[in-house]
Amino acid sequence: MPRLLVTGAPGFLGRAVVAAGPAAGWEMVGTALTHPDWVALDVRDAAAVVGVVDAVAPDAIIHTAYRQHGEEAMAVNAAGAGHIAAAARTAGARLVHVSSDAIFAGDGDRALREGDIVRPVTAYGATKAAAEVAVEAANPAALMVRTSLLIGGPGHAPSPHEALALAAARGEEQVTFFTDEIRSAIQVDDLAAALLELAAQDGGGPLHVGGADGLSRLELAQLVVGAAGLDVGMLRGAAAPADRPRHCPLDSGLAQTRLRTRLRGAREIYAG
Repeated sequence: MPRLLVTGAPGFLGRAVVAAGPAAGWEMVGTALTHPDWVALDVRDAAAVVGVVDAVAPDAIIHTAYRQHGEEAMAVNAAGAGHIAAAARTAGARLVHVSSDAIFAGDGDRALREGDIVRPVTAYGATKAAAEVAVEAANPAALMVRTSLLIGGPGHAPSPHEALALAAARGEEQVTFFTDEIRSAIQVDDLAAALLELAAQDGGGPLHVGGADGLSRLELAQLVVGAAGLDVGMLRGAAAPADRPRHCPLDSGLAQTRLRTRLRGAREIYAG
């Protein structure tokens, strides 16, 4: 059975990949910065990355570990991704690096394709764009999967995006959901299944893997809250400030031709 190494195993996406791996034919090994159930790994430590990859001897690596905020985000997201990419290349392991639609400004009027210009407008987006540069330099054969907001959907544990919408509907958080920031939210198990398929394939470069619907942050929050039976009228919407990405739905047509997994849209997910 081929062996798959998943970085960031305790994360929302990492957990889904690890859970689905055995049924997809993989022997799973996961890493975490600090977690008793997983192999300890700080991706900022190049020597530690080499040590873990050598010890595990994976056939493929899915790199999900990242940092959303803080001073360490660039080191974790960009330098860490470069370390993983270099170690994978040396070990002869297939690398699927998880990237983000946050690398785009969203200043167009159509769904984004793989060849579109990378121009992040947020600090997080800048770290993910730098990660792609680092991965490509260290391992040109790596696949860089650009994805979007993660959702669980009814009957699943909520993602941070869903939890925030639910808290706002209950009056526990004061949140403004942007009406003009358009994203391609994807169900986490759909993304996990797609990543596992792609880990078993050849081919590198960027690939867009998002949900089928382009929705504003407010529209997504309304779907989440409505499906939970809460009052969507509690949600407050407004235009995004200038330092936010705008029209960033992903054109995932190329990915869908390579996948058995159907990339469902959020409307279908929340319709049950």
